[in-house]
Amino acid sequence: MGRIITTNFIRFFLLIATQVFLLKNIGYYNLSIPYLYILFILLLPFGIPNWLLFFLAFSTGITIDVFYDTLGLNAAACTFMAFIRILYISITVQRDGFDNEPEPSLGIMGFRWFVFYSIILTLAHHFILFTFETFSFSEFGYTLLRVFLSSIFTVSLILISEFAFYRKKLR
Repeated sequence: MGRIITTNFIRFFLLIATQVFLLKNIGYYNLSIPYLYILFILLLPFGIPNWLLFFLAFSTGITIDVFYDTLGLNAAACTFMAFIRILYISITVQRDGFDNEPEPSLGIMGFRWFVFYSIILTLAHHFILFTFETFSFSEFGYTLLRVFLSSIFTVSLILISEFAFYRKKLR
């Protein structure tokens, strides 16, 4: 239990630091912006209580909002992503599998499951974030383009970072 807390604590600070100091200034004409910090929420353990998941998602988003000056947009998007995570995991993972698989990582859950999981949650996060940021139906096509391109960029970075720390599931 202590190892899980320590791992997630270190992961939180590394992902926030990477987002704030490296990825904040990377983007393609404001169309494709990477948000790698959502990997923290993606990799939280299966058995985490829902209230703690929502608290950690909100805290992660509000931390990014402090550095990005976005007034709660990331906090709202991360909280919504936590809600979608609960729904997705309850549909796709059996309850008895929680003991054998502690976290939804690439090495444990497999490539196909993890890619769908990361794509769905990233699209949900980016859709809420960019829709609330624009808050206008007149630019809905532009917003959808931003959601799509940013999701591709973010999922690519998530997969690269997962392959960099890939550990095969022990049977």
